[in-house]
Amino acid sequence: MNYRKLIKKVSRYSIRLIEKAKMTEHTFMISIALIIGMLGGFGAIAVRQMITGISSFFFRGHGNVLENILSTPWYIILAAPMIGGLIVGPIIYFLAREAKGHGVPEVMQAIILKGGLIRPRVAFVKAIASSITIGTGGSVGREGPIVQIGSSIGSTLGAFFRVSPNRMKTFVGCGAAAGIAAAFNAPIAGALFAVEILLGDFTFMQFSPIVISSVTATVVSHIFEGDFAAFQVPPYELVSPYELVFYFILGILCALISAVFIKFLYYCEDFFDDRLKIPEYLKPLFGGLIIGVIALMVPQILGLGYDSINDALHGRMIWYFAFGLIFIKIIATSITLGSGGSGGIFTPSLFLGAMGGFAFGWFVHTMFPGITASPGAYALVAMGGLVAGTTHAPITAIIIVFELTNDYNIILPLMITCIISMLVSLKISRESIYTLKLVHRNIHLKNGTEINIMKSIFVKDVYSRSAVTIPVHANFNEIVKIVLSENVNCFPVIDGKGRLDGLILLNDVRDHLFERDILKDVLIADDIAVKDFAAVTPEDNCQVVLDTFKEINYEGLPVVDPKNRKKLLGMIWRKDIWNAYNKEIERRDIVSNFASRITMKQMDQAVHFMEGYAINEIAVPKWFIGKSIKEVNVRACYGVDIILIRNNDEKGAKIKIIPDPGYVFTARDSIVIAGEIGKINLLKDRA
Repeated sequence: MNYRKLIKKVSRYSIRLIEKAKMTEHTFMISIALIIGMLGGFGAIAVRQMITGISSFFFRGHGNVLENILSTPWYIILAAPMIGGLIVGPIIYFLAREAKGHGVPEVMQAIILKGGLIRPRVAFVKAIASSITIGTGGSVGREGPIVQIGSSIGSTLGAFFRVSPNRMKTFVGCGAAAGIAAAFNAPIAGALFAVEILLGDFTFMQFSPIVISSVTATVVSHIFEGDFAAFQVPPYELVSPYELVFYFILGILCALISAVFIKFLYYCEDFFDDRLKIPEYLKPLFGGLIIGVIALMVPQILGLGYDSINDALHGRMIWYFAFGLIFIKIIATSITLGSGGSGGIFTPSLFLGAMGGFAFGWFVHTMFPGITASPGAYALVAMGGLVAGTTHAPITAIIIVFELTNDYNIILPLMITCIISMLVSLKISRESIYTLKLVHRNIHLKNGTEINIMKSIFVKDVYSRSAVTIPVHANFNEIVKIVLSENVNCFPVIDGKGRLDGLILLNDVRDHLFERDILKDVLIADDIAVKDFAAVTPEDNCQVVLDTFKEINYEGLPVVDPKNRKKLLGMIWRKDIWNAYNKEIERRDIVSNFASRITMKQMDQAVHFMEGYAINEIAVPKWFIGKSIKEVNVRACYGVDIILIRNNDEKGAKIKIIPDPGYVFTARDSIVIAGEIGKINLLKDRA
């Protein structure tokens, strides 16, 4: 049997089991969230183990990772990143190109454009590629890959159970939360990462499954790896209230480092994508060569860099070396990701924060020893500041550092540094390190969902096929009569052969109204028509039209044949575009709500699809039993339509869409009806 058919068969059987168990929507969501949390936790454990195994193979020794690297022969330090790139390049290129880079933007793109659908193979390819990249010395983090792996698991389960787009997005968020929680032993930060960065939605129905998944992943991690700490965090102390001024300045410093990191990262991506003319699958090899050369001089940039972060937190570092590591790490991480390696930017952000905070802390502690804490305290706070600056997610940054310390005293300095870092970073660049990648792909988040929705609505579905036109030789008196008789402000001008010759705007006519008596037989349409005008075609999307409206400040545009720009097909108006947008939003909400509820045991409440109308599910009235749909004649008697019948027999619920008029009702049936709310309620009262 074909494996796809087998999966579909198992999927249908699983859905029947859920329906037979009479599982409510909330119970279903929590149950799947638990499964995603467990699988996400195991995925994080697997990635950590693979990274450790690969790293131990190349950098052998009995100390920590950094000590092992320092004792490794130079030729292995040079060759290891190259070998990693040589293996990773073909794996990503031929199996799953979504696994390239830091992963989170790809998850965000799947949520925005694909309803959360992520190919199942992405989890496997990402795990292998990122483990090899990091294990061989790639200067990236493991959190981004773990997020993408968890999201892929959530998406795969959502597709398996054929859930609605809204549920699918929630399951993707559950997977992402599980990944962050298991990676840092930080369940609250994992949940907030999913809702603040990926989904941007704090509604209870989405947040509660995500929290369940995040906690479950943390429990799994605890069981199999113990209650580990991602970093060896020393006790934090706020020596004096005057220190808060320094934390304010530290926030600005974090924002500046974030801006440099973001800018150089995407410069490297553009360089390797557009300027380096070698096969795509060989670019990670070239990037690995550069990383190896840098590592010969500064081996601290290899891999995750956790040991260097711990050294900064405990003050075991020289300030100018820490300051230099900021720029070397930015270069190393950008080259690793830009050349096509697989890994995240979360850990490099923490690394940059620790180094920048340590250098700054050393300076202020040297200048003001009586009122400042040790440099390690500033390194710890700056870790959150860098995350806030790069991701524009200050809540996640604050909570993740707080969970690392479990010390309430750090909250105030942390809040000041993270918020200031985010605000200054926003002033420098309105896009975060994640959303900038989407903008490069012409996917916009900062303006809300409307831009992406507008791109899915095309002119051919919105424009008016009729247009009030003005002949090119019409005199001013005729022009005024046409303009005053119509409630529009833009008129196409056509020549004797019906070809589009220009546009006349209402304001152009108003400018000559005071001289109407003089100009009525002298001025013609051709004299006042705008010859250099913008036009759109039926194949353009509505975002193109809105962008054009912004440039020229018109309320309408002519729609022309793409093969003949002189052939007028109609007009498209700004108000028609926004009406189409509102209908699309309404349609998506209705489809999502209806799809979410109809697959459960019973719809728990009505779905309203326009003013005064709804879709609802009721138990079949007793007098319907034994009669056919034709005999009952619901439409004629009650003014509603039966759109679906659910038969709950011993084998589970069976849904019959567009029922046959000859269908005979049974006592186990429930019916989904659509119509006016008052008439639906009347039928429900009599049921």
